Amino acid sequence: MDYYGIGFSNIRLPNDSKSYMYKYSQRINTFPEEVFLHEFLHSLERNAEEYGYERPELHDYQKYDYENEILIGQKKWYTDYMNQNINTTSGKIGLPEEIYTLKPAKSSNFEDSYKMEDVFKEPENMIEEIRELIENLMNKLGWKKALSEEVE
Repeated sequence: MDYYGIGFSNIRLPNDSKSYMYKYSQRINTFPEEVFLHEFLHSLERNAEEYGYERPELHDYQKYDYENEILIGQKKWYTDYMNQNINTTSGKIGLPEEIYTLKPAKSSNFEDSYKMEDVFKEPENMIEEIRELIENLMNKLGWKKALSEEVE
């Protein structure tokens, strides 16, 4: 997934439907967006490293006295990490502000990525909206598959 040209992350979910780790449940994980944020922050962390910026490691939250809290996970850590607001004896640290405007330093970072608009293209005019509506209806009714089989 390419995020506005500034980074990408791969998030792989298992096919095992019995895994509660990746399902939203208020009892188990009240901050499910944390998985996506965490992986995107790894992209920014890697970019900062490739550009030579000093920053703390994303997994070092305990080293800086942050906790993985039951209801909000590591939300405080991520907020301070992104805003360069982690207190240390030598001042505040975190991701540098410039990293949000820089593309990945290496072009090889894009070899396995794809643009979201190629997969989830939104209709741009009335004709495309009607075409999408008809295709969705045909898919729901099973007609598209039946029609394509007849053509073969």
